[in-house]
Amino acid sequence: MKTKFHLLIFAIVILTGCQSKIADKSEIKAGMVKVTIMYPNGEGKTFDMDYYATKHMPMVAELLGESLKSLSVDKGISGRTPDDDIPYVAIGYLYFNKLSDYQESFGPNAQKIVGDIPNYTNIQPIIQISEVFKVPKKSLSDN
Repeated sequence: MKTKFHLLIFAIVILTGCQSKIADKSEIKAGMVKVTIMYPNGEGKTFDMDYYATKHMPMVAELLGESLKSLSVDKGISGRTPDDDIPYVAIGYLYFNKLSDYQESFGPNAQKIVGDIPNYTNIQPIIQISEVFKVPKKSLSDN
């Protein structure tokens, strides 16, 4: 158990370093394109978060190059209540200035990126491409 905890901390440190290098390129703004990669939970499904965070996502960042403006990863910890199963074991986010940036950088690298999936999971990911939509921030003290 202690070893798993240390591996998780190590993965978070590595991923945070990867995120900060990419996040420095651009802040996330309205109008950007966000590619969301969701890994649904379920019976018999496996997911190696350490591999995903320390090997797969840094590889994706390198392959997508300058077109990738930011990335982040969520690790599922609970459903709606602490007793509910997590709906997704992990969710990855990739941010681009425009859809063509994603298409032009992912297309030539798709085989390598998708080919790496069996190294960390047996889950078929669900992909959603969205436009970032920001609502103006409202201070809680304005209520």
